[in-house]
Amino acid sequence: MQRGGPSSPSCSSSDFFPLSQLTTAECGSESSAEAQRHELKANNRPRVRTAFSVATAVDKPTDPSRMRSIVIFYMCYLLCLGLGLACVVCVCVWNKQWRGGFAWDGTALQFNWHPVLMVTGLVVVYGIGAVLYRIPLTWGQNKLPWKLLHAALMLIALVLSIVGLCAVFDFHNAKNTPNLYSLHSWIGIAATALFAMQWVVGVAGFLLPWSPASLRKLLKPIHVWLGGSILVLSIAACISGINEKLFFVLKGDANGTQPYTNLPPEAQLGNALGVLIVAFGLVVLKVLSHHKWQRPDSQPEDMTYTPLLQEENE
Repeated sequence: MQRGGPSSPSCSSSDFFPLSQLTTAECGSESSAEAQRHELKANNRPRVRTAFSVATAVDKPTDPSRMRSIVIFYMCYLLCLGLGLACVVCVCVWNKQWRGGFAWDGTALQFNWHPVLMVTGLVVVYGIGAVLYRIPLTWGQNKLPWKLLHAALMLIALVLSIVGLCAVFDFHNAKNTPNLYSLHSWIGIAATALFAMQWVVGVAGFLLPWSPASLRKLLKPIHVWLGGSILVLSIAACISGINEKLFFVLKGDANGTQPYTNLPPEAQLGNALGVLIVAFGLVVLKVLSHHKWQRPDSQPEDMTYTPLLQEENE
């Protein structure tokens, strides 16, 4: 019987790792095994994507191009905010200074709420809510809070638009004026109706728990296209309404107003408001149509459904 010496550690790598995780096996020390364990854990650890990592997770030669694109986006976004604020200020000044102010008594002062609320809700708040997903700070983050904010902004815009319609309908009814007789009113009511439908379908399709992933995948391109179409209709309704209002009030009659053809200060402000609305819409549509400003983590494999109030990274 031979006398055995001290047992040596086995050279089989299967003592430390599953065979599926190894391609070669060498007899190594315990420290090398621990290092491999740490490496495997690091590789399997979920990676958190931040706005900065998403913005810079490209090859070195394209880094300046990517950063330049993000800078241009923020310039367009600030321009969008500035134009939106200018639209709201102009429509308020117009109806306060030249149209007598605001009331809710069935008079022309009640009608003044209509342009203010429609421009603010159906154009400005709507446009700001539409470009929310394009902000690079939202990239790589849980999308659910931004979905809720998007839905909330759109709901505010919808409520403002409905109140604006109530103001003009009440005014027409008090004056025995027919409703929905002009092209402006047809476009405006169509935009508001489509907007209401869009919001309801969006909440049901993208937020409520029973919405399957296949339905969301089907609705997403329709939702995006219809959103841009509603904005175009809203702009058309607003600029036609501004022009219609100026034709009605600037007749050069006994009230002392100059005719529209003389382009008095009120007409200049009204025309400037229309130009600002068109410029705001063009900037929003530019942001929405630029493919480099879309969320980089919105891939088909991320369309798996996650119930409301749970983390979601689509």
